[in-house]
Amino acid sequence: MNVKLQNLTKRFPARGKRAKQEVHAVRELSFEVPDGMLVGLLGPSGCGKTTTLNMICGLETPSEGRIFFGEEDVTDLPPELRGVGMVFQNYALYPHLTVMQNILFPLQNLKGAQRLSSQEMRRRAMEAAQLVQIEELLDRRPKELSGGQQQRVAIARALVKMPRVLLLDEPLSNLDARLRLQTREEICKIQKKTGITTLFVTHDQEEAMSISDRIVVMRAGVLMQQGVPQQVYDDPANLFVAKFLGTPPINVFAASVRGERLFLGESPVLEVPGAADQEVWAGIRPEGLVPQADGPMACQLHRVEAMGRDVSIVCRHPACQADTLRAMIGSVHQVDPASAEVRFALRPEKVFLFNKEDETRIPFAAARKGEDGAQ
Repeated sequence: MNVKLQNLTKRFPARGKRAKQEVHAVRELSFEVPDGMLVGLLGPSGCGKTTTLNMICGLETPSEGRIFFGEEDVTDLPPELRGVGMVFQNYALYPHLTVMQNILFPLQNLKGAQRLSSQEMRRRAMEAAQLVQIEELLDRRPKELSGGQQQRVAIARALVKMPRVLLLDEPLSNLDARLRLQTREEICKIQKKTGITTLFVTHDQEEAMSISDRIVVMRAGVLMQQGVPQQVYDDPANLFVAKFLGTPPINVFAASVRGERLFLGESPVLEVPGAADQEVWAGIRPEGLVPQADGPMACQLHRVEAMGRDVSIVCRHPACQADTLRAMIGSVHQVDPASAEVRFALRPEKVFLFNKEDETRIPFAAARKGEDGAQ
């Protein structure tokens, strides 16, 4: 079941004596979740992700726009008739019910032709419990479960209805780091096994990129970019997307283009064929900085952090917008931590130019030179 949002807009009335204008939580949002795919809806807190999810499941009514499940327009359909399963950030389990009773609850509320026999309800509940591997916990109550176990119960409760669409609203944010990693792998496995069209809301870009077939990046209710995670990372449409995706984050510099060459201050660091002369923001991914004794980019070395497989070089540059910048290199590279200066060559495919005014991407021909891609 594919889900299509068409020019979806949500406005909330102004609140307070000073606020006179309506609040636009979502603005003309259009994208599609293909049948059977897991799509990550990604963006900072307050960007409209949860509001979008609430409109899809029917908890919020759009101010404008339409929502389609396949060819069916469900915009005005009540939530209980949409065939949606939803997992919330806080799990929302009933504390007085056992795990089995929590999972059975959606089935017990089915009416009319949809109503099931007691045997069929228990069969479905057991299948859902086995899918998320909690069949040994069915007699416990939520307070007797860990956070990860409670999350599995919430997922089982959403799946037991055999929904057409599964919506996950930041389901891992209450878990510790190790459990979050384990649970997101299980969610990915469950989604692949069931084939249910899934929309996964998160502000954690690493989380979204690791399990999503596609990602949709939002900012202030507006769609910034969508696509396959690695493609969006490698080809950001604007500075916001470039800064939001990536750990460590991209290094941003105040720079200029003169004669198809990129300058940081008065130092030319890279040829940028096709780029017009102008002041720009230059974004350089941490993996785009390659240590080289005679490299064109000179930085003041701050420290070297050995991280096993990788080494993080923390340094300073006067044009950098942050106090420090980071280069991620393989452990085979040797950098003397006692040095005052470190020089880098740049991988052209890891360097992005952005307009100083609207922060949109400025294309240039990133010709590769050398085995490591640096010029």
